[in-house]
Amino acid sequence: MLHVSVALASLFTPVRNGVQVAVRLIPKAAKDAIEGVIERAGGGFALKARVRSAPENGKANTALLRLLARAWGLPAAQLAIVAGKSDRNKILHIDGDPDALLAHLRAWLLAHEEK
Repeated sequence: MLHVSVALASLFTPVRNGVQVAVRLIPKAAKDAIEGVIERAGGGFALKARVRSAPENGKANTALLRLLARAWGLPAAQLAIVAGKSDRNKILHIDGDPDALLAHLRAWLLAHEEK
C-alpha cells in the first residue's frame, strides 16, 4: 500500500463531464471497505476496495458503487462503471463538474490518508 499523497496527481483523472478513477475490487470479502491506494501493474494508481457481495449478476459492482458514493458523500446515480464490469480492475466515471469533483475527492483522500 502506498502513501496516498504520492498518488494524488494521477489517481483521479478529469474528463469531459466528470472524473475517472481506477479501482481494484475484491469481491466476497469479510467487510465492505476502501483499503487505500495501490500501484497498478501497468502504471498509475487505483483505489483498493472490498465488498461482501459476490461477483454475480452485477451484485459486487452495485455494492462497490454504493460503498464509494457513501464514502464520498455523492449520490450513487453520479457513479458508473465504464470499463471492467466483469473484471476486478475497473474504471469508474463520476458525473459532474471536474474541478469541483477533483477538489472534493482530493480532500477526501487526504482526510483518509494512512497514518
